[in-house]
Amino acid sequence: MFRRIISSAESIRSKSSASSSSSYLPTHHNGNTATTKIPLDKKLVKKPSKWSYWLLVLTFLVYAMYAGWYAATRPKGKWKSPFSWHPFLMTMGMVGSMGIAAITKKRGGYTNTKAHAILASSGYLLALGGLIAIYHNKNLWNKAHFTTPHGRIGISIMASTLVPLLAGAVVLHPDFGIDKGNKTVRKFHKVFSRILMAVAWGNSLYGLYGMRKEHPMELLLYGIPLIILMPQTLI
Repeated sequence: MFRRIISSAESIRSKSSASSSSSYLPTHHNGNTATTKIPLDKKLVKKPSKWSYWLLVLTFLVYAMYAGWYAATRPKGKWKSPFSWHPFLMTMGMVGSMGIAAITKKRGGYTNTKAHAILASSGYLLALGGLIAIYHNKNLWNKAHFTTPHGRIGISIMASTLVPLLAGAVVLHPDFGIDKGNKTVRKFHKVFSRILMAVAWGNSLYGLYGMRKEHPMELLLYGIPLIILMPQTLI
């Protein structure tokens, strides 16, 4: 009788073990299958290595500074304040700082998440400075605001970016987020932010096109690095 009790207990335990491990992916080692603590709902994310991360950071910094300055000094190669601050700060903010913020978050962990928040917020403030610069420049010339597709897209991006920024700061912040474990908000924050960044990068090229459409080589030199960086950053 004791044998039957022991046998049924082992059967129950084995079934329980099988069901509890069904949410993990199997791995193979020396031809044998073993269970590992890898949840199915966590897809394999390709994190940048230490060296590739810093290479991307350097690339973003060099590109944003040079491309921003180049766009700011067209057509005569001279700085035209306050207008020149618009393309320079927009490129530094939306491409440079925001791009570094995105790849930093991919590294994962508490420290990188906080750095991501600081970089993204700094990028928005830089872009806001670029918006103020062009607004002031239009006032100086008594011109209407947001009359071009580039301007309308730009102001829409600036307004829309506040949504994921506030979601990250209020809900997801690792220190004081009110619901930092909320997967729905986290997914929304990630996807919506990357869509906005892609549109912002395209709009920056579109803005340069409005000034320099007669110079396709300049547009290629500005746009090709963005195309190369986009999958590394936004996917």
